[in-house]
Amino acid sequence: MEPTLAYKPNTDEVLARLRSLYQRRAGDRIFASMETPAGAMADFRRQYVAGFCEYPDPAERTAFWDRLLAERATVEDDSIPSAYLSEMDQGLYGGLLGGNVQFMAHPENGWISSMVAPLLDDWSQFDALLFDRQHEWFVRYVAQLETFAKAAAGKFGISHFILIDGLNFVFELLGATRTYMSLDERPEMVRRATNFAFNLNAAIQETFFDAVPLLDGGTCSNMVQWVPGRVVSESVDPFHMTSTAYFETWGREPVQRIFDRFDGGVLHLHGNGRHLLETVCTLDGLKAIFLGDDRGFAPVMEILGELRTRSGDVPLVVQADFDVFTAKLDRHELPGGVFYQVRGVADVETANRLMKKIRSYTNPS
Repeated sequence: MEPTLAYKPNTDEVLARLRSLYQRRAGDRIFASMETPAGAMADFRRQYVAGFCEYPDPAERTAFWDRLLAERATVEDDSIPSAYLSEMDQGLYGGLLGGNVQFMAHPENGWISSMVAPLLDDWSQFDALLFDRQHEWFVRYVAQLETFAKAAAGKFGISHFILIDGLNFVFELLGATRTYMSLDERPEMVRRATNFAFNLNAAIQETFFDAVPLLDGGTCSNMVQWVPGRVVSESVDPFHMTSTAYFETWGREPVQRIFDRFDGGVLHLHGNGRHLLETVCTLDGLKAIFLGDDRGFAPVMEILGELRTRSGDVPLVVQADFDVFTAKLDRHELPGGVFYQVRGVADVETANRLMKKIRSYTNPS
């Protein structure tokens, strides 16, 4: 019998659809999640303003996710309900090595994220770095995983969370400017740091998969909902501001190495990283790409046909406002092989009516 999450009564149907998408067998179909108003999100926005805050009680955070995902249980879309450990989103990695972790509230999406200032004054301090599983931040990480997994059991999933490896990790050590300078001035240290980062990230992700059960053999994902296998969430953000040649020299090997360590990965591209699209699509084990919208760049929905052509058969995940999405749906202008995150849906009834059209829609990618 296929698994059913309490907050997704049609779990089996949705997993079958997502499996076909991420196994690249659905290039002529479209998929969608529906963002509807939620009381849990409204209460979060009343409680938090954008900016720095304290590390929250994990029980408080699981209560938020439980309420939010329960409210969405009657939405018959292609989403898989899952909580995201946003508190560990970036700060965990630097925190484990002695960094001062700062937390930030994001009222727009209910997250409390984390970051650290650069750890090292210069490369001479690198050899003092040590990953210790007894460090307070690793103990806190494991405790939060256990809290989330217990609260989610049978109701919703736990999403994988972002890797901080490769040049992202060097950013944690030195900051962006000194990282880019080190590519020319200290390339041997950059390579040592990326090797350190691989081992650190592998340990963190193995711990995640040890604590969080797979859902029908797959990984829940804030980026792509759910994907078969033990799949990681990668970032190539440092190469958004470089040429593809820099990615080939400094980015491909670390990404490929971590993809090979697990069952592949997903990644995201911001507006200023779209020049990397063809290049990253050649990564072995790539399951999907989330294409973000960013100020100063054409909205993805305006150029999606071009992006769909450039990405071949790699599944894409994009965001779309309700009015734009429905207009293109009615005009039969939505490329297939794409998951659409539809924002600003008025209510559950509207979402479910729209999903009937989506499931019957076909259009080649």
